[in-house]
Amino acid sequence: MAPRTSPSPTLAATARPVPAATVHPDPAAPQPATPELITARSGPAPQRSGRLTGVALMVTSGLANQVGASAGALAFPVIGPLGVVAIRQWVAATVLCVTARPKVRSFTAAQWRPVLGLALAYAVMNLTLYTAIDRVGLGLAVTLEFLGPLSVALISSRRRRDAACALIAAAAVVVLIHPAPSTDYLGIGSGLVAAVCWGCYILLNRAIGRRLPGPRAIEGSATAALISASVYIPVGGLWLLWHHPTLAAAGGALAAGVLSSAVPLFCDMLALRRVPAHFFSIFMSVNPVFAALAGLVILGQRLGWVAWLAIVVIVAVNTVAVRSQRG
Repeated sequence: MAPRTSPSPTLAATARPVPAATVHPDPAAPQPATPELITARSGPAPQRSGRLTGVALMVTSGLANQVGASAGALAFPVIGPLGVVAIRQWVAATVLCVTARPKVRSFTAAQWRPVLGLALAYAVMNLTLYTAIDRVGLGLAVTLEFLGPLSVALISSRRRRDAACALIAAAAVVVLIHPAPSTDYLGIGSGLVAAVCWGCYILLNRAIGRRLPGPRAIEGSATAALISASVYIPVGGLWLLWHHPTLAAAGGALAAGVLSSAVPLFCDMLALRRVPAHFFSIFMSVNPVFAALAGLVILGQRLGWVAWLAIVVIVAVNTVAVRSQRG
């Protein structure tokens, strides 16, 4: 998402950051708002009407998230992942706070604890995801981050089918990483840390949803994004002063903030008014494919057929896990 911010009970928000939840968040969000919380805000999703419009909105959300990550990657040579993440965090916090208008003075100590944990998850998730994108490419980085929500879904189940899914996913990851002396273990490690953060993001958003029920849950996510962005003010400010961003680099980082945060946020909210939350969760499983395509078209990052096969296997395993949860 970039851990888009993505938004589903299994994925929780890629992405990164997005309203309380996904499955996005950052990610790289972060990876956007959960179906339960968005549905609470916008009303239940009808089963049939507007289904095609909902699918179009979800495609727009997924593509925007990965195109935004690609735009941010184009700025890496000038301001590095840290500079891009700082600008993205500031944009995401602004969008969420304007949307949610959190009433932080009314939060209790029990409500603050998961909010602060989520702020830490936001900050670390986006930085590690963008570091992974810089070192191992967009497709591999997002697929590794995707293991976070997948692990949460599988660990929460005791079914044999889900245990088999976990083993298949683990084998696909080994194939995807292809350990060798030339392997960039720092990049892979960063992607796996982002995955852990995305898993924590899901669990913390669930806690926020319990302690700030209904529409107020998005206030917790917005507050976490604001705290996370505040952490990046001194660090990111000094970094950007030192690296002198060009207009093009600043534009790429701003595009990452808008396309990977604002656009998915509003598309997901509108989509969940038109499609069932479970359908939304399954559809968002294709985010690693979108990431690989964006990396190929925008960044020229080519994957071999074995890597593509591993990504498809991981996406399929997540789809099975989501359907299993429903059952």
